[in-house]
Amino acid sequence: MDKTVRVFTSLDEMKAEDYRYWQSRPVHERMEAVTQMTLAACALKGASPDALRLQRTLVQLERPRR
Repeated sequence: MDKTVRVFTSLDEMKAEDYRYWQSRPVHERMEAVTQMTLAACALKGASPDALRLQRTLVQLERPRR
């Protein structure tokens, strides 16, 4: 774990550094972070992470090649 303290002079600079960090991480680490944040949000709301939710259908369309 990187325990470096960074001081930013602007919010945009901080956001850019945050973006660069997450882009440098492998996909599985980013997905794990999303899972942890989702579970934390459920805990704050007092909701069960296993509660039924609306189901969404994902459709992938292929664009014709030019």
